[in-house]
Amino acid sequence: MTDEQKNNPLHGVTLEKMITELEDYYGWQQLALHIDINCFKSDPSIKSSLKFLRKTPWARTKVERLYLSTF
Repeated sequence: MTDEQKNNPLHGVTLEKMITELEDYYGWQQLALHIDINCFKSDPSIKSSLKFLRKTPWARTKVERLYLSTF
């Protein structure tokens, strides 16, 4: 493990795992209240959320922050 990753709490945690665990914990409706993005509000799914978050760095950052504060 590199020095850069040694202190990274998200090292080894995939975006899919983050979304899945957050959805299990909050549910889509509460998740949409925490992070106001359409992929959590309008016909949400893991697949559509992954597609959007992979292309949208600011939204991914919000998901990562919520994941860290929750778990």
